[in-house]
Amino acid sequence: MRLPDSFYTSVRARLSEALDERGLDGFLATSPPEVAFLSGFFYIATERPVYLWMPREGDPLLVIPRLDEEYAAQQGVTLPMVSYFEYPGVVSAEETLAAALSRPGGAGRRIGVSAGVSVAAFRALSAAIGGAELVTTDAVAKLRLCKFPEEIPFHEAAARICDEMLAAGRGLIEEALASGGPLPREDEIARHVIGYGTDQMYAHYDLVVYTTKLAGGLVYAGPNSALPHGLPTRRRVRPGDTLILSLGAAVASRFVESERTFIIGEPTAEQVRYYEADRQAQEVGTQAMVAGRTCAEVNKICLDVLRDQGLGDYIRHRQGHGIGLQNHEAPWVEDGDDTVLAPGMLLSSEPGVYVPGHAGYRISDTVLVQEDGPRRLTGYPRDLASNIIEGVR
Repeated sequence: MRLPDSFYTSVRARLSEALDERGLDGFLATSPPEVAFLSGFFYIATERPVYLWMPREGDPLLVIPRLDEEYAAQQGVTLPMVSYFEYPGVVSAEETLAAALSRPGGAGRRIGVSAGVSVAAFRALSAAIGGAELVTTDAVAKLRLCKFPEEIPFHEAAARICDEMLAAGRGLIEEALASGGPLPREDEIARHVIGYGTDQMYAHYDLVVYTTKLAGGLVYAGPNSALPHGLPTRRRVRPGDTLILSLGAAVASRFVESERTFIIGEPTAEQVRYYEADRQAQEVGTQAMVAGRTCAEVNKICLDVLRDQGLGDYIRHRQGHGIGLQNHEAPWVEDGDDTVLAPGMLLSSEPGVYVPGHAGYRISDTVLVQEDGPRRLTGYPRDLASNIIEGVR
């Protein structure tokens, strides 16, 4: 599970151009997504820092804890690297980096870091790398806005697994209905779909890597589903419930999300109204994800569908967000983001309707912006008839 070397060669060449345009001598990656994007080294963030020095000219340098040396080799990482023994360490990670950069061809005077670097890391690096100025830059963030062709197959693979997770969650409820036993709890459904997605990763790939998680799920039913980010509870789903399965999966840490709303049993007129309004907003909003439009324009087109149906008071969030090495990343499909959509951007389209005391309704697909229009990577059915769970006792 590794992108070809040509991908990293292309990324580093484009980063060099971006650094030159910004008058920077190099970029220092400090987070798992940045390091993975630039080098192919995947790790889980702990108190032990990992730093990747990417000079505008010359060879990169990876600084890792010594206990990760074999893991980096296992992943096929061939970049020059140095290691430090432990955290906080007699010799810190920052001091190890500074010593390596003090050699000929080391750090320049202006070093770029991302805006997300922690205050503590910024201070520690500034103190260790004497004489260099750390400058926040969007150089790497801009590179990640549009996915490289080599990344798309991993997102497509994750989309297939994510759709299967939806089917697995639905299947768990249908099995309970058929057996006549109690229906599953929200937390049981969440555990089931996450386990299914994780099992699929290990069934299909020899070396599974990720920066945060392989599969995740928020499961909420009935009144709990009216909370957009409500956590699964021990409440059992029941006939008549509106049920949201909000699921995500990642292959090589390339994320997608696929979310659907199900009705357990024959829907009421109220449920039909809210479901169809959300489905229409999601369809209109998805088709609006056209290169050349701004995120703000697309968001308005989408959410105006709900406002025009008198449901503006039940809107709780934007239409969507970017997806990539993180399940939430720029750009943001929201009124405050004037980023112009471009081919290669990968976005969620997930308008929601949330009625306090009743239920929530959300349909989400992962959408690839292309020259000839948007393309959904996730394909689980969106029509109401396909999302009614029959067999209610």
